[in-house]
Amino acid sequence: MNTLALGPQWLDPDYLIETFGLLGVLAIVFAESGLLIGFFLPGDSLLFTTGLLVTTNVIKQDLWLVCVAVAVAAILGDQAGYLFGRKVGPSLFRRPDSKLFKQENVEKAHEFFEKHGPKSLILARFVPIVRTFTPIIAGVSRMNYRSFIIFNVIGGVLWGTGVTLLGSALGKVDFVHQHIELMLIAIVLLSIIPIGIEFLRARGKAKKEAAEQPEPQGPAAGSPSQGPRGRHAKR
Repeated sequence: MNTLALGPQWLDPDYLIETFGLLGVLAIVFAESGLLIGFFLPGDSLLFTTGLLVTTNVIKQDLWLVCVAVAVAAILGDQAGYLFGRKVGPSLFRRPDSKLFKQENVEKAHEFFEKHGPKSLILARFVPIVRTFTPIIAGVSRMNYRSFIIFNVIGGVLWGTGVTLLGSALGKVDFVHQHIELMLIAIVLLSIIPIGIEFLRARGKAKKEAAEQPEPQGPAAGSPSQGPRGRHAKR
């Protein structure tokens, strides 16, 4: 199956699966779920392609086994991110930008976590980049560990199993086989929609707050001076 590479070849889901197999898929899911270096990996399109290849017998493992393995990898990835966040703590926010690390990504994930609370661990699963940093922010914030485990498991199962099953179900449709490149592009576009929505909301909120701020006013005309000279004149 020849698919359109969405960026460099080593980020093309089809290439990754053909080269590294199911173990490679699990490693990528683990890394994208909570390691700082994993935010750029193609999680959604990779899982979709994995489900499709299971249906077409390119991947020989049973679908239920693949879904369980993917969910476990996603849960363990978030766990690693949480523990890393607890250990690193506030120093993460002081880390300088580099080619693979942008402070902006940490701040976006922190805002997302603060806005949605514990359920952000579920919602963030479906938002690229944010899903990588949210468990780390949960660790930095020292979120209750029991609550973290619960929402981590729910999010890992819904995302890991859900996207894989979607690829498997659509893999049985002839149109999907005939237009696999378009389907992968659609998956990528759908996955970045939440980022676009959050960006537009943040931009609109910033403009609204700027418009509501009162303009600075100087001392009223004719008012007595409050400086030392003014007090001396009254004497």
